[in-house]
This record gives sequence, structure tokens and C-alpha cells, in this order.
Amino acid sequence: MAASIGRRRLLAGVGAAAFLGGLEGCSTLGTRRGPQPQQLQLTPVRASTDLITRITVCTRPFRAQGPRLDTEKVGSKLVVHNYGHGGSGWSLSWGSSTIAVRKAMATGERDIAVIGCGALGLTSALLLQRAGARVTIYAKELPPNVRSSLASGLWTPDSRICLEQNATPAFKQLWEDMARTSFQTYQNFLGLSGTPVEFIDSYYVSDQPPSARRQQAPDGRPPFAELQRELIGDLMPRRIDFAPGSHSLGARYLRRNSLMMFNLSAYTRLLMGDFGANGGRIEIAEFHTLGDFARLRERTLINATGYGARALFGDETVTPVRGQLARTMPQPDIGYGLLYKGVSFLPRRDGSVFQVVGDSDYYGFNDETAVPDRAEAEQAVNTIAALFGPGAPT
Repeated sequence: MAASIGRRRLLAGVGAAAFLGGLEGCSTLGTRRGPQPQQLQLTPVRASTDLITRITVCTRPFRAQGPRLDTEKVGSKLVVHNYGHGGSGWSLSWGSSTIAVRKAMATGERDIAVIGCGALGLTSALLLQRAGARVTIYAKELPPNVRSSLASGLWTPDSRICLEQNATPAFKQLWEDMARTSFQTYQNFLGLSGTPVEFIDSYYVSDQPPSARRQQAPDGRPPFAELQRELIGDLMPRRIDFAPGSHSLGARYLRRNSLMMFNLSAYTRLLMGDFGANGGRIEIAEFHTLGDFARLRERTLINATGYGARALFGDETVTPVRGQLARTMPQPDIGYGLLYKGVSFLPRRDGSVFQVVGDSDYYGFNDETAVPDRAEAEQAVNTIAALFGPGAPT
């Protein structure tokens, strides 16, 4: 579900993943002359635990050194790797897959296999088709039953992408290229039927003024890389602060950012439809060992198995990061997102999403538990409900 400069810090305005917001009127910190601006009015979110329709859990594949994009010979096959993006799989998918496809096409082969049908598998397959290849996807599961379909759906291109110590100048250039390519490609999905991709406002909400907020206390673990503001800040609109009294959430402090959001049901259906319309083939297959690749007729493969690569390739550099979503029925009148007390809310059109993201990027780190936690789901919903409950504005 899916941030280092992502969700948490981006909403906070210091570089992390954020959540969405639609505003009616606005007012910012500082003094203005002339007529007073209209107060920001946020339509109350219907946050109630009895509205939870589903609780889902996914495992994000984090690699301290960043995504794996090298090639490897496995018997007679050439495998191009495209996995290990942490919480940035959807966000970087088009840019990362552009690199993988370039390497696959350089072999001269025109019949190419893609292993996996998640974010990286689908984009790899589509880009291969555009490059003139005949493509077959081999996968055990298809959307919506893949891990990528359980992501939060927010554009967070540096969410747990690597540890800060591994963000070398070369890696930063690679990441920037992937992020910019993906960002530009996503513009082609705006305004389409079903709204697969859209821009939304997000509000970081705090009970304390910015000057009083304390930095996260170090716990001895290395920090994750924060690249968004540094390298692609020109793609992000200016953030705006709202003081108590200038909005409808009472004596709290708000910071607004704008981000892209993916409505994953519509988006994955669109990608799957395009792949089929372009002559793509899908075969249900499960690979237990690398020797199983020998039965494939294609000699060049793109490995987009995500967390599954840990077992299949014995890649112990892949660390699971657990993410859980509490889903409720869609709320069409809500067009904004929130981050409050370590909980995020996203108004996706395929169902509102509530998620405990914690106060540290290490929340859920090295936890591969896939069993839904009802208590955590209710905590997420109740935290957001507190912003709109009886007496909340005071």
C-alpha cells in the first residue's frame, strides 16, 4: 500500500508522501490587505469503523541499495531485473521499466517474457510492445490479486527507495530520470474515463505550530533517502500553510500540498486492457526455482516479481515492509486527503483508504505478516474521525 520523502514528510512539507485535498475557499498564514479571504471549508469525512468494507495487507520490497535493474544469465536465459522499489513501485514504474526494456531489447530478441503482473510487470510489458516486441506475461496471480493492487495509490517516488548512505550521485541521477519519466507518462492518463489518475490536494494536520514540532528522535537506524525536494522540486506546487481560524478543522495547523493519486482499480484495468488490445498474451504460471525458466520458449525475460524475488532468486537484500489499508465505501463528495497523527486518509474513487503510517519510515519494516489487523484498521479510521467528531473544531 504504499514514504521516505513520501507520504509523511511530503505532507509535512519536509519531503514525504502526502494525502489529498479539495478546498472550498482558502486562507493562508500572514496578513493580507483588502477583503478577507473565504475560510477553507473541508467537507467532513464519513469516518466510522462500521463503514469498513475490507482490510488488506501488502508487502513492499525494499532494498537498501535501491531497485535491482541489472541483468543475469540463468541457464540459457538472460534475465533483466526490475524489482525492489520499496514504496515507490507504481510511482517509478514507467521510468524503471523504460530502463529494463532498453536492456531487454538490446539483446536483439523480439519474443520477450515478463515474469509478474504487478506495477512493474504491466508497465514493462506495455513498453516492450511499444518497442516492437511480442510479449507474454507469466504470473501466478493477476490484478486485483497481486501485491501492487493493494498499494495506497499515491505518487511517492522516493518512498523507501534506498538508504540515504546509498544515494550516490550516480543513483540520484538514475532516480531522477526514472521519476521524471514516470511523472510525464502519467500526464497521459489524466482526464480519461474512470479517472485512473488524478491530481488531488493533501493536508498535513498538526495540533502544534510548525515552530513547535519536534524532529523525529533518532533511534540508531540509518535514515532513508529523501530525494523529492532536492531533485524534482520543480514538479511540485508551492505548499501553503493555514493557521487556526482560517479553516474548518478548529485550533489546528494545516499544510497543503498537491500530488497525483492512482485509482488502482480503474488504472490496472486500463493497463490490462491495453496489453490485451496490443496482442499481449498472459499465461498463468508459478516458478518455484530458477530452473523452471527453462520451460519458457522466450530467451529474454524481465523479472518483475517484486517481493517474490526474495524467494525465487534467493535475494536476501529484499526486506519486507508491511502496509495495511482499511477500506470504506467511496465518498464522492470528498476530494482531499489528510495526514494526522501518523494516519493517512485517501479519497480514492474505488473506496476510501485509511492507513496507519506511523511516525517513522521504519513503521512496518521487516514485517512480512499478511494477516489483517482489525485493531490497527480501527485506529486509522478513528484517528481521522476525531478531526470531524463532536466538538472537534474547538
